[in-house]
Amino acid sequence: MSFLKGTRITWLGHATFLIQTAKGTTLLVDPFISGNPKYPKDFVLPDKIDYILLTHGHGDHIGDAAPVAKKHGSTVVAIFELASYVGRKGVESTIGMNLGGTVQLADVAVTMVEAKHSSTAQDEHGTHDVGVATGFVLTVSEGPVLYCAGDTTVFGDMKLIGELYQPEVALLPIGGFYTMGPKEAAHAVQLVGAKTVLPIHFGTFPALTGTPAELAELLGSTASVVEWTPGQTV
Repeated sequence: MSFLKGTRITWLGHATFLIQTAKGTTLLVDPFISGNPKYPKDFVLPDKIDYILLTHGHGDHIGDAAPVAKKHGSTVVAIFELASYVGRKGVESTIGMNLGGTVQLADVAVTMVEAKHSSTAQDEHGTHDVGVATGFVLTVSEGPVLYCAGDTTVFGDMKLIGELYQPEVALLPIGGFYTMGPKEAAHAVQLVGAKTVLPIHFGTFPALTGTPAELAELLGSTASVVEWTPGQTV
């Protein structure tokens, strides 16, 4: 799809996706692999994963962050508390940032933005406070601006995200129950102003009933909804 200007996005089921820029930078968002029933079983991660971005601490978003980072030599980028938590799991390279901050990762400027969701991490030692849930805006040099909303409901300040960063593509959760569903996501698209939507966080578990078709019907001609399947690259 030409709108991505050489940037490739591969959905790996649930809220996990791989971004590869035209200049060769590879970013993996919210790696949930070993316990993900929608992960494409024949998909092999590339040898080089430069960065892993984490939106919040729930297991279906960070479940494989530490092992993937250690295997592929990745730097994990997350809100400060979550980055510290992952560092205690043996990840050698982390970047702990906070809301409103921007870090330059090769040819991608990564800005951490607000999300409305809970965020704790659980392990053999119990439940841990790992900061607040976040989203990311990725501004790819000579490429698109991507809004990765993370787990969230719609909220009014999405309009500010649209005004500040003018994302062309939005990766939005649509499953409902734990995040917004199609009705709320349709309003989020209008607030952000993106013309292309890549839906995520739907269909993984029975409670996540929202579908891309529902979102597309609600949006009409306002924006294009990509009805992709796990393993597909756009």
